[in-house]
Amino acid sequence: MDSFPLQSLTMAQATEKQFRLVDVICRHFPEADFLSSGDVGLVPGLNQPRTTRQVEQVLAEFFHAPAAALVQGAGTGAIRCGLGALIAPGGRLLVHDAPLYPTTAVIAEQMGLRLIRADFNQLPAIEAAIAAHQPDAALVQHSRQAPQDGYALGEVIATLRQAAVPVLTDDNYAVMKVEHIGCEHGATLSTFSSFKLFGPSGVGVVVGNEEAVAAVRNSLYSGGCQIQGPQAMEALRGLVFAPVMHALQAEVTTRIAEALNRGVIAGVKSASIANAQSKVLLVEFEQPVAEAVLKHAAALGALPYPVGAESKYDIPPLFYRLSGTFRAADPSLSTRTIRINPNRAGEETVLRILRESYARALA
Repeated sequence: MDSFPLQSLTMAQATEKQFRLVDVICRHFPEADFLSSGDVGLVPGLNQPRTTRQVEQVLAEFFHAPAAALVQGAGTGAIRCGLGALIAPGGRLLVHDAPLYPTTAVIAEQMGLRLIRADFNQLPAIEAAIAAHQPDAALVQHSRQAPQDGYALGEVIATLRQAAVPVLTDDNYAVMKVEHIGCEHGATLSTFSSFKLFGPSGVGVVVGNEEAVAAVRNSLYSGGCQIQGPQAMEALRGLVFAPVMHALQAEVTTRIAEALNRGVIAGVKSASIANAQSKVLLVEFEQPVAEAVLKHAAALGALPYPVGAESKYDIPPLFYRLSGTFRAADPSLSTRTIRINPNRAGEETVLRILRESYARALA
């Protein structure tokens, strides 16, 4: 299968990203502030915990943006808040001509958005869609929505910005794995989940344009909508470890793909690396044994389903069916292809489980 995965950080790049994040933390957490669990409540003048605002300032500076806000609802909540800040209900939203991530599709339906589709792999197609439909905003998913996707995020954002179309990027599965996220390429807002970056469940991040972030804050005025200080601190601590851990995972993924394509396991037709949605191995078998392999892999210790797609709970390797967007793009893949995410495992563990589960499936 031809695929066009995002360019992962090298270990050296990931290390430098970790060091830079810690340097930014030092600038915003003097004395023993960082050793605190964080405050709670609506501080006068901030209408949120003071620690939460400190963490947001760290995130804004680290991602080279004017402002950031932590929100409830993880990545989906961040996208919902971001779209609410950029486009009115019933507005025209430009999206890639591929299956939307399921929870994003629900948001579009709830807001009554009119979807305008264009192939983001072809910049002229984006320009034509803008000229014909005059969208109110655009949503660009950083990770891949279909196997054939290979668009460069920066080029897509530049094309949209040239036409003065506000841009929200869904940076889930890309943050701390690649050099730049959407707002660093000029997007109005970047959105992502802290849970996929070793943070707590339920915390989302919106970072980018100051006016748009202020609109997000205004929509979450209630005290029950605030991310409390302890949650914010947990999100920040997890983020520190994300770049190096994900770079190591990327190296392991590459080594497994190379081994499988050398034929170390008979019956594996091919292995490719793709962002589906997280960066994973797509393993295609010569026979339609995908369902049986997954069943036996779980019995051998592989995770049968994700918790948060690379969250702090996802430690054993994940052997799983293809993502919904990839299955929607090509349903025929389901019977002969699985995806494997090594998570924190080494290649020896992944290859052992794959070899034994495939043998059991044939038996």
